[in-house]
Amino acid sequence: MMVSHYPMKKFVLPAAGLLIALHTTSCINTEREVGTSKNAQQVFTPTPEAARSRLTERTVLRTVNTTHAFSNPRTKDRFVLQLRGPKIATAQAHFIIVSSTGDTLRKEVMPATVLINAADLDDAATATVRDKEIAILQGMNSFFREDRFVQPAVPRTAVQPENVDSQSWTSVKEDSRAVGFDYPAADGRERRLAFSKKLGRAVVIAE
Repeated sequence: MMVSHYPMKKFVLPAAGLLIALHTTSCINTEREVGTSKNAQQVFTPTPEAARSRLTERTVLRTVNTTHAFSNPRTKDRFVLQLRGPKIATAQAHFIIVSSTGDTLRKEVMPATVLINAADLDDAATATVRDKEIAILQGMNSFFREDRFVQPAVPRTAVQPENVDSQSWTSVKEDSRAVGFDYPAADGRERRLAFSKKLGRAVVIAE
């Protein structure tokens, strides 16, 4: 199992609060719906226990989302993290960014286990499946923390990382209003994403 080691304040969610969170998140089906649905804030009801045997790889187990300035400083884009699969511990996390006009700016899929912060497990070696599931849900709760959004995306004194595309990095560094978003990528390392106005797309500027 891959465990994320990115810095994070310990996020403790009581069992009751966790259940409430599961019932108050929005459910979506497609990236386009996130930006255009009139029911984007509808209450998400988890699948009843008796029906869980029919869950598939496409089943939406949980969705969390937020809005934040990203591609345009005058509007807010929608950031979505959706857990899909038959079981939480083996699900895939779909990270999607949709602009205020409904265009998909980013779509990325990663194992749900990268959402686990080691600090949320007393002992990773002996953690039960339930322990991992709770840690994954806690990771979803903190995925869009406000302190993960930074501006400018590239500090003036920053040096270009060797594994980042030069054109992408330079175009974002030239834009002091660019917003960066830090999150754990599929390989467990932290990645910073930003929108390049010059290139007209979301680009990776650090990992």
